[in-house]
Amino acid sequence: MLVPNIFGEDLFDDFMRYPTNRTYSKPAYEDWSKILMKTDIREVGEDYEICIDLPGFDKEAMKIHLKDGYLTVEASRTDAAETADESGKYVRRERYNGSCSRSFFIGKGIKHEDIHAKYENGVLRLTFPKEPRKEVEEKKFIAIEG
Repeated sequence: MLVPNIFGEDLFDDFMRYPTNRTYSKPAYEDWSKILMKTDIREVGEDYEICIDLPGFDKEAMKIHLKDGYLTVEASRTDAAETADESGKYVRRERYNGSCSRSFFIGKGIKHEDIHAKYENGVLRLTFPKEPRKEVEEKKFIAIEG
């Protein structure tokens, strides 16, 4: 059963994290984990279009594959931020390594050739037909002997 979300991203985040009023500092990457791979799916004529928000990811760090009717999108990212004072001692040093993936069942009749992908301005756009394309039947003639 779906319940309306009136408390933010996750109702139990604060409840489970703060059983007594202790202070807690969130890791730098935690806010990213809740906004990665926001997805919109819409119908466009005879096709479906999936738009996935992947800001800051490189196209080379993304993998898209189709297996048993499931379209899977994977993306990974590595960030490093360093700040040093004049003597070269670290004042702040942060690193983030992460990956995310989503899978969608699009049907077993869809082939790799039917899927088109485009990455532009932080949005990955995948387009594929609602139903498998019908292949044009080739006419084959049978030779007559005699």
